[in-house]
Amino acid sequence: MRVGDHAETRRSYAPDDIAAFHTLAGEPDTARDAVPEPLVGALFSYLLGVKLPGFGTNYLKQELQFEQPVPVGVPLIARVEITRLRPDKHLVDLATTCRDENGTVYCRGRALVLAKDVEA
Repeated sequence: MRVGDHAETRRSYAPDDIAAFHTLAGEPDTARDAVPEPLVGALFSYLLGVKLPGFGTNYLKQELQFEQPVPVGVPLIARVEITRLRPDKHLVDLATTCRDENGTVYCRGRALVLAKDVEA
């Protein structure tokens, strides 16, 4: 792993996905025009646990600032990028962004993870 390494995933959410989320959460399904924020956050969890840093990663902290609602049906690109490595503590700091194919940013944030094999 090096500063600047990154990983991306692409996903869009359909109205049925939103309804399923509300059912699992035990919430009334009142709004289907925007993707719930936890579903966007899940894209970052996927990337961190599967792609970068990958298997064995422990999520310690996440900050997300949503700049606007995420429309249902819009193809999203979630990205994580390493901004700092702290090998003495096995910590990795990452920038997180979620945008659409036209470059519209829906959220930005940071993640802090505990990972294996962190080197200077």
